[in-house]
Amino acid sequence: MLELLLVLASVVGFGVIALITVVITPQIMIELGLLGLAVGLLVGIPTGLWYHVALYRQLAPRMTLPARWWRAPVELHQLLTPQEFRRVRPWFLAGAVGFLLCCAGGVAAIAGLLVINFYP
Repeated sequence: MLELLLVLASVVGFGVIALITVVITPQIMIELGLLGLAVGLLVGIPTGLWYHVALYRQLAPRMTLPARWWRAPVELHQLLTPQEFRRVRPWFLAGAVGFLLCCAGGVAAIAGLLVINFYP
């Protein structure tokens, strides 16, 4: 049964990819990619900054944070209590969504540019 679902999902996935390549032209792909990149930056930068501020506010009263703690802040999550983590988590997730939008938008824009340049 699992194998049948995997085959069905693969066939549907290939069909969706084929439909997308017909419907979305390279120009539209570039525009959507740049839009996704811009939205990702608008979401990710402020929420990522505020995530670091929120994490600092939770941990600074209890301990001295290590030097350059902002470079790997996820390692500090284990030091948070569940209540403190609930205060930090929404900003962490919103920053991650912004980062993913940036990555997906950038890849889409680059793919559209590559298609235009190599397959005119």
